[in-house]
Amino acid sequence: PVQGVMPKLEVAFADPAWTGLELPPGQQCSLQGGKGQTPSLVVGKVPPEANAIIVEFNDASYAPLSYDGGHGKIGYWVSGSDRVTLASVPGETDHLNVENAFVEAPARTTGRYLTPGYLPPCSGGLGNTYTAIVKAVLKPRAQGEVGRLLAEQSVVIGKY
Repeated sequence: PVQGVMPKLEVAFADPAWTGLELPPGQQCSLQGGKGQTPSLVVGKVPPEANAIIVEFNDASYAPLSYDGGHGKIGYWVSGSDRVTLASVPGETDHLNVENAFVEAPARTTGRYLTPGYLPPCSGGLGNTYTAIVKAVLKPRAQGEVGRLLAEQSVVIGKY
C-alpha cells in the first residue's frame, strides 16, 4: 500500500431492497413503527491479516450521532477470505443471533432512544442520511496484542 493511504474495501448490499437511496420499508426504529435490522453487506478486498470487520453506523444529518458509530458498531469475526458476506442483525438488542457477530459498541443514544446495540434509522422520516463505515481490522484477542485498522470504506445506507 502507498504510505499514508488507507486501502479501500469494496462494499455492496447483499439484499436488493437496499439501494442506498430511500430506506427499505420497515427498516426504521421501533419508535417509528419499524423493526429495523442492519443491511447485509458483501465486503471485498479484505486484507489477509484482518480477523474482524467492524461496521460503524451513523446519522450523517444529526451531528451528535454522525461519527464513530453514533447508531452503534457491529462486529463480525472473519478469517482468511478476501470476500465476506456480513449477515443482517436485528436492531435495538445485543442478542444478535448471528454466528460470529457481536456488538462492538452500542448506539450513543439516550432516553427513549437508548439501546444496547444498533439503533436503526429513527429520524421520523425527516430525510436524514444514514451511513456505514466498514472497517477491516486486526482486533486484539489476547493480552498485549495491538489492534490495527487495515482497510475501510464508507457507504450510504439510505435516507429516512
